[in-house]
Amino acid sequence: MFYVPIPNVREYNIFSDEDLFLHEAIPGHHFQISLQQEDTSLPDFRKTLWYSAYGEGWALYCESLGTELGLYDDPYQYFGMLSAEMHRAIRLVVDTGIHTKGWTREQAIAYSLANEAEPEYAIISEIERYMANPGQALSYKIGQLKIMELRAMAEQELGDAFDIRAFHRIVLESGCIPLALLEDKINDWITTSQKS
Repeated sequence: MFYVPIPNVREYNIFSDEDLFLHEAIPGHHFQISLQQEDTSLPDFRKTLWYSAYGEGWALYCESLGTELGLYDDPYQYFGMLSAEMHRAIRLVVDTGIHTKGWTREQAIAYSLANEAEPEYAIISEIERYMANPGQALSYKIGQLKIMELRAMAEQELGDAFDIRAFHRIVLESGCIPLALLEDKINDWITTSQKS
């Protein structure tokens, strides 16, 4: 089950639903975490282990799959995805501003209000989240960019032999791992695939 909290149904933004589903449900967090928790080959502590760059990176990468999966054919849903991308860009600025530039809570809120079309209550909630969790917003983008980089490398190295299903299986099969280990796994997979 996937629940979406809707504090005010009259103002709820339905235009980001496809993007949200890809991130939070399938093939995003719900799918990735379910595979990890149900994997009997993993020790118990690995079933709940979380590296934000990997976990959030996977979910953000999944949002970018919308067009490939035949989604975002409604221009409003595509706009919702672009709006989420803008939100992520603003988060990079705000996270860095708070934790390296000495921004106050109020400066971060003002920056977000000036640069994205989100309600103030949602922005305040997000800013307070970044205040309490340094680098968390950055981890999303770092993870997404690494997975996209690894996919592009695999596509280039394997050419017509590249199989997106196999790539995704390799990314997900070990559960949540540091990005350096993920890169080693993809490099090993490419090498093995080239030999066969």
